[in-house]
Amino acid sequence: MKSKFAAFAATAAIALLSAGSASAFGLNTAAQADRAYAATYNASVTQDDNLDLGRQTPTTTRVVIADPTGEAPGTITVDTENRYLYLSMSDGRAMRYDVGVGRQGFEWSGVVHVGRKAEWPAWTPPPAMLKRRPDLPRHMAGGVDNPLGARAMYLYSGKRDVGYRIHGSNEPDTIGQAVSSGCIRMLNADVEDLYKRVQIGTKVVVLR
Repeated sequence: MKSKFAAFAATAAIALLSAGSASAFGLNTAAQADRAYAATYNASVTQDDNLDLGRQTPTTTRVVIADPTGEAPGTITVDTENRYLYLSMSDGRAMRYDVGVGRQGFEWSGVVHVGRKAEWPAWTPPPAMLKRRPDLPRHMAGGVDNPLGARAMYLYSGKRDVGYRIHGSNEPDTIGQAVSSGCIRMLNADVEDLYKRVQIGTKVVVLR
């Protein structure tokens, strides 16, 4: 894995400059024809101290390991191939979480940062998704039935929202699978833990 991270570091700048139709965000995405999903995947904050994890599996996948990424402390690295998210810590350690990632055709890679955070975010399905799934609601308030789960961290390139999020899920069985439209999904218990450790501006490296 170390060689994989080293190779990425050496080529990241070139990849970000040659990312085709997603170059405005500096991302390399296989879902270019449907990137309206990412561009309009909106959410807002809703706060309800009475909400709990509901159907969410109450276990966690997080574990402290030797950091394989070579990134500076505080950096998030998403290894989409192995479906892990790492938060680099001090003393050569990292917190590792299991994640769900983009399904075939919705994979992407790049270097972004956390531009916004929300607790129990609402969800507005974008037009491209509604075209595929006209049965979906046009808007869903935050809560245990919301697909964004308990927390969301919005990924930005510069001052622009790239449309992808690191968020919780109301489908815990999908963690560890490639099923999303490009977002990084986590168990609610795990995303709540990560949310508390992450600041606005945190660097996020997404590998394919």
